[in-house]
Parts: sequence; structure tokens; C-alpha cells
Amino acid sequence: MPPRSSLTRRGAAEAIGSVLLAATVIGSGIMGQRLADGNAAVALLANTAATVAVLAALIALLGPISGAHFNPVVSVTELLRRRLAAADTIVYIVLQVIGCCVGAVLAHAMFDLPLIQASTHARTGVAQWLAETVATFGLMFVVIGHRRAVDAPWMVAAWIGAAYWFTASTSFANPAITIARCLTDTFAGIRPADVPGFVLAQCAGAALSLIVARWLFASPIETPSGNHDHVA
Repeated sequence: MPPRSSLTRRGAAEAIGSVLLAATVIGSGIMGQRLADGNAAVALLANTAATVAVLAALIALLGPISGAHFNPVVSVTELLRRRLAAADTIVYIVLQVIGCCVGAVLAHAMFDLPLIQASTHARTGVAQWLAETVATFGLMFVVIGHRRAVDAPWMVAAWIGAAYWFTASTSFANPAITIARCLTDTFAGIRPADVPGFVLAQCAGAALSLIVARWLFASPIETPSGNHDHVA
């Protein structure tokens, strides 16, 4: 079950975490691109390393307060699992989206760039949508399936770090940060017109993961014979 902090504290944790996550994703992309001298692989490596590190830190730090979602598909999935109230879910999602957008503006401010930009970075097509479906499926698979709370920081960060490299979309896996990334015409950006396709793919990946994980990770029930029956 989610932590029993007040909604104000939980909302603040979600907002702060979302700001810092988006600022890291976008800011590290800007820094990596500036220092890589045109080498996209080096820029992506820098972007990956920073994102992995901040994800692990933020989940470990804020998880005991809000669950450290920072992601609408995580919050909706927790609602469907009856681990988060509907009203709380709405608050979480609003704060996640606003927080990520503020994080984009913050990253621009730190690098002395125009605060709000319209991205021209095209990310569309079946391959990109499939990549986002896979990236989000795997993320939610980890979120639902991890056994111990202490494992969440490294498991989520490890999945996102790997998915940066094996998916064609570089693993957004988060509608809030996808929206925020359309506000930056930098390394991490995505055209506003391409956002709906990514969000739909992320929702599809999360829904599929919930179905599979509920079956695969069903709790075993010990029978008198010593065998285990699995129930959903």
C-alpha cells in the first residue's frame, strides 16, 4: 500500500521529484550535446548516466513519502491495483505533468536558453511507438513485480538505463515527461505533434504489463499437499 503521509506531503514529493527528474533528463541532454562535439553516442551516454543516477536517488529518497511515481501511468496502475485513491491519483497526475514542465523550464534557465521552446525533433512511426510500448511495459513490469521496496530504486533505474539504448525511442515511458520534452528544442526534445502517439503507446504498454504481471506475479497459496496453487 502507498505510504500514509498526508496528501499535501505526498503531492509535494511528486511535484519536486517530477521537477528534478525532468530537469535532469533535459539538462543532461543539453550538457552532453555541448560536450560531445557532435558525437550522439557520447551525448546519449551522458544523458543515460544522469537519468539513471537521479532516478535511483529520487525513488530511494521520496518513495517512503509518496511512492515516488513521477509518472501518470504508474499512478493510474496503482489506482487500478486499488493502492491509490481516485482523487489522489488525479492530484498526482496534475502535479507530475506540471512538475515535469517546470523541470524543462528550469533546465533551460540553468543553461541560459529560451525558457519555453517548441521542439522540432521528430519522433514518430510504428518503430518508435513499438519502442515506447516495450519501454513502458518493462518499466511497469518492474514496478509491479519487484518484491522488496529497497529494490525499487536500482531496478527501475537499471531498466530505464538499459531501455535508453535498446529502444528506438530512447525510452520516454512517461506521459508527463513526454509532454515536458515537447517544450524543449534540445537533445531530449520531441515534436508536439508526436506526443499523442507516444502517450498512447505508453498507455498500451502499461495496460499490457498490468495484465501479464497480475498473472505472472500472483501470490502462491500453500496447499496441504505442499504444492502451490497460484491465484490472480
